[in-house]
Amino acid sequence: MRILFLCTGNSCRSQMAEGLANHLGRGRVQAFSAGVAPASRVMPGAVAAMREVGIDISAARPKHADTLVGEAFDFIITLCDNAKENCPHSPGKATRLHWPIADPYGADLEPYRRAREEIRESITKLLKIF
Repeated sequence: MRILFLCTGNSCRSQMAEGLANHLGRGRVQAFSAGVAPASRVMPGAVAAMREVGIDISAARPKHADTLVGEAFDFIITLCDNAKENCPHSPGKATRLHWPIADPYGADLEPYRRAREEIRESITKLLKIF
């Protein structure tokens, strides 16, 4: 199963979703992430929140959604309204889902933890269905 997670900056939510899906999918998921307006770096809070659950995303770098145009995905999941409205076309019959997760951007770690857990819950439900 190939999943693309999209948000605006590809610096928080989509990076955490990529890491969680690859981890929870245990080899049956190939997850990717991108942004419609990529930031310059992955936020330290996202890295720290993922480290707490044993997933290392410290080497991740934000990338533009255009770099994945032409790739086939089973699911394209937007994590914010901006990404939903500006989601690039993907060939094939990708199922599009929208999971509006609050942007945890900032210095406090708690919003990153909440976002991580919301994303984990949604991915777990998706993997049970498919």
